[in-house]
Amino acid sequence: MLGRCRRRLLVASGNAGKVREIALLLADLPLEVVGLGAVPDMPELPEPYDTFHQNAASKAQTAAAVARCFALADDSGLQVPALGDRPGVYSSRYAPTDAERIARLLEEMSGLTGEQRRARFVCVVALADDARLLGLWEGVCEGFIAEEPRGAEGFGFDPVFLYGDRTFAQMTAAEKSRVSHRGQALRAFRHGLPGLLNECV
Repeated sequence: MLGRCRRRLLVASGNAGKVREIALLLADLPLEVVGLGAVPDMPELPEPYDTFHQNAASKAQTAAAVARCFALADDSGLQVPALGDRPGVYSSRYAPTDAERIARLLEEMSGLTGEQRRARFVCVVALADDARLLGLWEGVCEGFIAEEPRGAEGFGFDPVFLYGDRTFAQMTAAEKSRVSHRGQALRAFRHGLPGLLNECV
């Protein structure tokens, strides 16, 4: 089904939580989902661009060319309109650790209330083979920023991203995947996957 790297899909991410989340969302497909640890000679995959689409495409194409198989990459981040849509594409570089990123965000949002705390998670997923970019899919999840962290699940800004009356970190992985930005993008990807793979075999 997957050509030279039959039944293998490389997730071009060094974030173990993200790889697990993607593997869960694709668990019922006949794919072996692996992370970058399966390709020891993989170079660093930078995110040099100022849009999610460009960064996702660049990472997928680089990873696919090195691993010579299908590679899935995403670029995702948190946008807060009251902060000029920051941290945006720089979400993972907002501070050195998840805890520090959350602390910085809450400090910058200190004093903001109601609609001023509105935020969105954005995810763009890119699929490439070892020769070309095959597609891009986007998901967006709207919510609010809590005034303090809640919950112990997830990663990144999950403890402060409120969807309804719970943060992402208060949801199970399955609950989160049903509503999250990454879940939406990957479901769109899944819908187009059979046709894409048939074209590439």
